[in-house]
Amino acid sequence: MKLKIKAIINEKASTIYSVSPDNTVYDALKLMAEANIGALLVKVNDRVVGIISERDYARKIILQQKSSPETKVSEIMSSKILTISPEQTVDEAMLMMTNKNIRHLPVIDEDDRLVGIVSIGDLVKTVIESQKQVIKHLENYIKGN
Repeated sequence: MKLKIKAIINEKASTIYSVSPDNTVYDALKLMAEANIGALLVKVNDRVVGIISERDYARKIILQQKSSPETKVSEIMSSKILTISPEQTVDEAMLMMTNKNIRHLPVIDEDDRLVGIVSIGDLVKTVIESQKQVIKHLENYIKGN
């Protein structure tokens, strides 16, 4: 059985953190720190228009010597975002993230609604848990339980 993205979304907290393109980078970083997350969706009227991550901050603010309280999210966000369906598998998500060198994927359902976001950490955690269950079943099988 292939693990689906919807299983991860169902296990995660339901809060989806986001900012507006007009928010400052400082405000976005503050929210990331408070929520203990590494990326935020950028939304306009409930429509995802981008994503801003700690990586964006490091590369586009720190290295370019910009000011986070003065710079708008729209200036550094990644606007070419990939998404995934809740029906797609964890393997598909991992392949997509690996091939595109990204760490977060918004999850969009068949009605084009945002239902969550998964990180590479979420995927790795899910794979490890699945492997633990397989090992436990195999150990029980070997022991004759």
